[in-house]
Amino acid sequence: MTHPLHHVKDLTLAPQGKRRILWADRDMPVLRAIRERFAQELPLEGIRLSACLHVTAETANLVRTLKAGGADVVLCASNPLSTQDDVAASLVHDFGVPVFAIRGEDRDTYYKHIEAAIAHNPHITIDDGADLISEIHRNRPELAEQIVASMEETTTGVIRLRAMERQGVLKLPVIAVNDAKTKYLFDNRYGTGQSTWDGILRATDMLVAGKKVVVCGYGWCGRGVAMRARGLGATVIVTEVNPLRALEAAMDGFWVMPLLEAAAIGDVFITVTGNCHVLRAEHFERMKDGAVVCNSGHFNVEIDLDALEKLAKTINRKVQEHVDEYVLEDGRAIFVLGEGRLINLAAAHGHPASVMDMSFATQALSAEWARKLEQRLEPKVHAVPGEVENAVAQLKLRAMDLAIDELTDEQRQYLESWELGT
Repeated sequence: MTHPLHHVKDLTLAPQGKRRILWADRDMPVLRAIRERFAQELPLEGIRLSACLHVTAETANLVRTLKAGGADVVLCASNPLSTQDDVAASLVHDFGVPVFAIRGEDRDTYYKHIEAAIAHNPHITIDDGADLISEIHRNRPELAEQIVASMEETTTGVIRLRAMERQGVLKLPVIAVNDAKTKYLFDNRYGTGQSTWDGILRATDMLVAGKKVVVCGYGWCGRGVAMRARGLGATVIVTEVNPLRALEAAMDGFWVMPLLEAAAIGDVFITVTGNCHVLRAEHFERMKDGAVVCNSGHFNVEIDLDALEKLAKTINRKVQEHVDEYVLEDGRAIFVLGEGRLINLAAAHGHPASVMDMSFATQALSAEWARKLEQRLEPKVHAVPGEVENAVAQLKLRAMDLAIDELTDEQRQYLESWELGT
């Protein structure tokens, strides 16, 4: 079964992609349980849904779940280097989903693919970085009135959408899935922590033990990256602009210092801030010969590659797969991984399926919740409702064969009253 509307690399890759999708599905029991219920209840019947996400095996299982719920789904890529071409082919060939994504696509193709998702005239959107919503606001603002809700998957996207809300230009309701505990406590910390190092090690084959690793940013992603670096035997340095996070990093046992100071002693630099130009010319100028630089914070703007290019005498592309060498005037070499894009997806497979199971389950149930509301949400950034978070957590516990206690009536009454004291 194929859909006439798609743009993928090669449909003959579909068998390999289907194997990858079904393998990931084995480790996504929460989403699988939701898909089984959705297939019976069809809570998204009649809904056109456009998703701009990393086109991976895990995303494919989210798309299958949304489609099982009755949604008419179109998928495009949220990052030019994260697409798994075989998965894209399988979604088109085996599951009848229009997909617009090719690994390594150029900027023009990337935005044409987003335009294809917008042309679907969606009632619900799912975003990873807010590019889809931004393009709707720029080029198709009339669509905002019909959009029930948009789900945003990442810190970067939520930052952009909150900026739109503050400026009074956000025209549709957004559910900040990224801010759900079922997302960031697992996806950001454990997923990013593990998959970032998976990408670095695949690209460089380095021994981490004994290295000085500089983690730029100590949000939930930074916490995960720093924790795994310490586990691999590195000396970990954290740089921050937020005093509370810097204090927390120090209390967690990491070195904390300004990035300009860390630049002179670090061996590996990892940006996980969601901001732009974290590593700049003044940092490159201080780095030691052989310093390795990479990003795991979403967009490829965290590392100022234009500034590094201006400092470089020569640039040797792909000295190893996913590694570019920038040789400075004095002969020092700085190695940039994955073209400054998400290293865990540029050089590896991204988060483990069991982590994305939680995030995508939250996406699916948030879409169902928004559809069932009797009236449209206000055009602002909304939190994921507690009922959705609890449902996902309970399903995950059940899948892990874990049970927890329940409050007694006496305990419930105690917590709900103010009269009872010491």
